[in-house]
Amino acid sequence: MTSASRVDIRPLWAGFPTGVAVVTALAADGRPWGMTCTSLCSVSLDPPLLLVCLRCGSPTLEAIQSTGGFAVNLLHDRARPTSDLFASGVPDRFDRVSWLVGPGMAGPRLVDAAHTVADCALAEDRTVGDHNVVMGAVLGVTRLSRQRPLLYGLRRYSSWPEPAADADAGPFPRGLSQVFEGLG
Repeated sequence: MTSASRVDIRPLWAGFPTGVAVVTALAADGRPWGMTCTSLCSVSLDPPLLLVCLRCGSPTLEAIQSTGGFAVNLLHDRARPTSDLFASGVPDRFDRVSWLVGPGMAGPRLVDAAHTVADCALAEDRTVGDHNVVMGAVLGVTRLSRQRPLLYGLRRYSSWPEPAADADAGPFPRGLSQVFEGLG
């Protein structure tokens, strides 16, 4: 290992605000697992793929690896207690929140805390450092409510400054979509 491996990169990520999600999965025995995750990004629109980075050895990662499915619950701005709960080591976290799972759902949905859920099938899983990069093929996206997303940055929570109803205007603000189209 080089000296670069000992660099503390946490200040870099503290200055990079991001949305907050809880990744959930059912273990082979049907037990629900979940963890707060801010390491989430889009990989591809066609086919629809996303990735999450999960700590090696976490029970949530093990559940995903054993069953091949997971859900990404994007939290709304009033779900900070849920984010904190799933970031803790509390073993009975699913006893403390409302959740459901059923046909077509790849993992538990946090129905009171999430504004949108992506159901995913495990597409690829690779260990990188002390985390696993987990790629998911998005099987479906369900919008549960129109609420502002919960954000995290500078070691604190925040909310999107504009009403969530603006999100229905389309995938990008007018003008920005032309920029993205020009990048292709």
